[in-house]
Amino acid sequence: MADERAWAESAMWWHVYPLGFTGAPIREAEATHPPHRLARIEAWLDHVVELGLNGIALGPIFASSTHGYDTTDLLRVDPRLGDDGDLDRLVAAAHERGIRVLLDGVFNHVGREHPAFQAALDGGPEAALFRLDGGEVAVFEGHEALVALDHSSDATVDLVVEVMDRWLQRGIDGWRLDAAYSVPSAFWARVLPAVRERHPHAWFVGEVIHGDYAEIVQASTMDAVTQYELWQGIWHGIADGNLFELEHAIGRHDDLLATFVPYTFVGNHDVTRIASAIGPDLVPHALAILMTVAGTPAIYAGDELGMLGIKEERVGGDDAVRPEMPATPPSVDALDPAAARILDVTRQLVAVRRRHPWLTRAHTDVVAVANGAIVLRTATVDASIVTALSIGDEQVRLPAADAREVLAGEGATLEGDVVHLAPRGWAVLGG
Repeated sequence: MADERAWAESAMWWHVYPLGFTGAPIREAEATHPPHRLARIEAWLDHVVELGLNGIALGPIFASSTHGYDTTDLLRVDPRLGDDGDLDRLVAAAHERGIRVLLDGVFNHVGREHPAFQAALDGGPEAALFRLDGGEVAVFEGHEALVALDHSSDATVDLVVEVMDRWLQRGIDGWRLDAAYSVPSAFWARVLPAVRERHPHAWFVGEVIHGDYAEIVQASTMDAVTQYELWQGIWHGIADGNLFELEHAIGRHDDLLATFVPYTFVGNHDVTRIASAIGPDLVPHALAILMTVAGTPAIYAGDELGMLGIKEERVGGDDAVRPEMPATPPSVDALDPAAARILDVTRQLVAVRRRHPWLTRAHTDVVAVANGAIVLRTATVDASIVTALSIGDEQVRLPAADAREVLAGEGATLEGDVVHLAPRGWAVLGG
């Protein structure tokens, strides 16, 4: 990694879907746009700092027809959220607190109402931006409202470089590349080096759900991709009572470290909330894994409060996982016990991660595993962290793998080389 991007080694993100978070209408028309909705995110920045995180990864903020991914102007802040000045203030307020800012770049497709597409339909030169399949306009994964860009076109390369340059000049720190798995790596390999020439500090993470992660990173020149395999291993392993699935995911995760540091998460704006997927009582277990294995971890806004929400495959099926958040963070006293517990655990685990920055690139060994219990040891030559988890209803005795103290946990007692866990107990242990 170039020195200018060394900041990403210690980055931990708070991921926000701005349209939902701020209560902007998604599918309904709005006669007038109340100004400064982005200020509602600014009001949560101190909460981000108190969590111990140092980055905000914003979902789409550019002008669009509905949910933000059907973009109509990549150079304009969505009027439902505010204007350029509102974004400038948010970025400045974040940077004053030592918080980096990542924007969501939707460069695989645009909305059908995008003026360039409408001009292309009329035979304009803008047609060079769009891809045709058998004479028909290509769309993204069957979504007629999302018109695919032509990534073999010089015009598309120029457009994306222009957009990235514009917002990096305004002070952001990097880009999430939406649907990067649908874009040829050769396209990113043309765009990203050109952008880095002007902004060597910029960090790029691609949304990649499936495929050869390491090969994509190498061919595209991206810094990282989203680690969906680990996410799936965490929540499936816990929800299904089969931690062997987690063991398999950890092994594959470790193999990636030879090439890049993955962007890791247990929740985002596209999936069922982790508290709904595995139950609120087991959220600390998922967070303990996230914060003690290698990667660049991200917390989806609200997951630290144990928020519930189930994604459904229908129009509006994402709304439950993208709700409006309060204008200001709730006080601990106002939270129900389950939410207060998860918030406290999140802060503890982020603090552990902050005190052990070497975890970003460290390899993890599975010391012991059964359907309902697992022990992970993440280590370098000089240091180690042991994570012991029980998801069953019985007390368990697990190897402590040379750990000597409990750094965080619930229902855990360390005795010599053994850690005792109460039913559904967990512990993060220091070597």
